[in-house]
Amino acid sequence: MFALNLLSESTNEPDLTWLLWLVLAIFVVIIIIGWMASKKNEKPVSVVKEEKAAAPVAPDVLKKLEGIGPKVEGVLNDAGFNTYAQLAKADVENLREILATAKLQMMDPSSWAEQAELAAKGDWDALDKLQDELQGGRHA
Repeated sequence: MFALNLLSESTNEPDLTWLLWLVLAIFVVIIIIGWMASKKNEKPVSVVKEEKAAAPVAPDVLKKLEGIGPKVEGVLNDAGFNTYAQLAKADVENLREILATAKLQMMDPSSWAEQAELAAKGDWDALDKLQDELQGGRHA
């Protein structure tokens, strides 16, 4: 009978049904906003994979190669050669142009790609053997 009085319009009590609907609406809005915020922070798998692929590679110490000192290493780094793998793929004439621009044309980059390839593979014994045969980075 009490329930019937709540729904009846003949009571003298104020109708608070609108308050119940307001609280319910606020609750739903909070849930939707929370859900949207959590989706905003999620990244699609493809984006995460691209970010991992685009992560910068730690530079190698190019000075370990015969004929490359600190100054030449800086010039090579500025030209975009930061790893052994990059230097292994470099064109010797391109390297000569980079050195000439830096007024280091007396340097001979002819063995750098060969040395860098061995270093990129981690074949340090073969690199040591090759460097024993070189004089100032040149084949003797």
